[in-house]
Amino acid sequence: METRLYLDTHIVVWLYDSEIKKLSKKACQLIDSGLLYVSEFVRLELQYLYEIKRIEKEPDTIICYLEDEIGLKRCDHKLSGIITESFLHDWTRDPFDRLITANASFMDDNLLTKDEKILKNYKNAIW
Repeated sequence: METRLYLDTHIVVWLYDSEIKKLSKKACQLIDSGLLYVSEFVRLELQYLYEIKRIEKEPDTIICYLEDEIGLKRCDHKLSGIITESFLHDWTRDPFDRLITANASFMDDNLLTKDEKILKNYKNAIW
């Protein structure tokens, strides 16, 4: 089975905004060739960003667009398993970083992120 590539929140926003120049060369290659997934926790973080007006579109608008444009899929893992997995990620107090990373690590999948703390602490984080 091919490894899933989960996208961190900032990657989703950059793809939606067509800000490809912000992505590393490796990130672009992985996006072009991978099975792309998004955690529901990214969707929730997008809602927070929308509410504080850091992004202009609602989360479902962004995610539906990326489903159509790049074949993005939504995670189907059980919430209880992800929450239990998040107990292992005590290197951060940021609930979104913890849950998004736990979502990827639940099945030992990759996580595309530029976040240095995640890159340092999650073995399958890629930039």
